[in-house]
Amino acid sequence: MYTFLFLAIAIVSEVIASTFLKVSNGFSKWLPSLGVVIGYGVAFYTLSLALQELPLSLAYAIWAGVGTALTAVIGIVIWKEHSNLKTFLGLALIIGGTVVLNFANGGAH
Repeated sequence: MYTFLFLAIAIVSEVIASTFLKVSNGFSKWLPSLGVVIGYGVAFYTLSLALQELPLSLAYAIWAGVGTALTAVIGIVIWKEHSNLKTFLGLALIIGGTVVLNFANGGAH
């Protein structure tokens, strides 16, 4: 019942952990480093809960694809990383690919 909620929490936790990874300065700052460990811990735990109901191919594709796209957007918005038309095309392809995989696996379960 909460399958997609668990998957959403896993995605958000992974994105937060990845953001803390940049801020941790190579794990030299303890508070952001703790955020990395907690974020990835929550991400993997909630992903494992989502995998109780979802096929691995679908859950991992959504988790990795949406997480990658959101992390890239955070890089652009917060860290002012370079972006161009190719960047946004790539993000659209990632999101489009996860949508296609969702439909290929019978949609929402």
